Amino acid sequence: MNSAGTASEGPVYPRTFEEAQALPDEKLKEMLVAHLNHYAVLRGDFVLKSGRKSGWFIDAKKTACDPAGQILVAALMLRTIPADVDGIGGLTMGADPVAFTTAAMASASGRPLYSFSVRKETKDHGAGGRIAGIVREGTRVVITEDAVTRGASIMEAVNVAREAGAEVVMVTAMVDRGGTVAKIVGEHGIPFVALVTAEDLGFAYEGA
Repeated sequence: MNSAGTASEGPVYPRTFEEAQALPDEKLKEMLVAHLNHYAVLRGDFVLKSGRKSGWFIDAKKTACDPAGQILVAALMLRTIPADVDGIGGLTMGADPVAFTTAAMASASGRPLYSFSVRKETKDHGAGGRIAGIVREGTRVVITEDAVTRGASIMEAVNVAREAGAEVVMVTAMVDRGGTVAKIVGEHGIPFVALVTAEDLGFAYEGA
């Protein structure tokens, strides 16, 4: 892809966040699906973190860290999460590119949004704790992830944010490859929304 936002074998993507904001939801999602399929989806024989075998794998950071992908993800994410949330974050490193890009583009466009990262282990020096960034008592936050399958990382981040005094109002993911997270977080009274699903990418869910 060149600096103008075009892929050699794909669509022309928005060059700026402002251009993306002018597009309808359906077009943004169509472009995000195309970007993921072109850059992030691998087909073959893979062993997942759970130990299960799969015929496909998604390296979602190939989209979440790409300039065009960042614009698409942030634009769609900001249409998905509630307008009155204070922050967005999740378990490092999966959530980091999604949360940081979304918060940066939101704040730059006049919608202040904190961001934070949940460490996998408690930091035993400095300020300590598991949260890097901003989560304050009473803040309303969204927990996010680049790609989810079974929801363990998501729920870990939810619990850490709640322990820090935040109200978790939604869980999101750039890609839901598992199809089970909505039920898991729903049991804790939290809605779940994925920007793109496995089925959108042409695959069956694999979280059961």
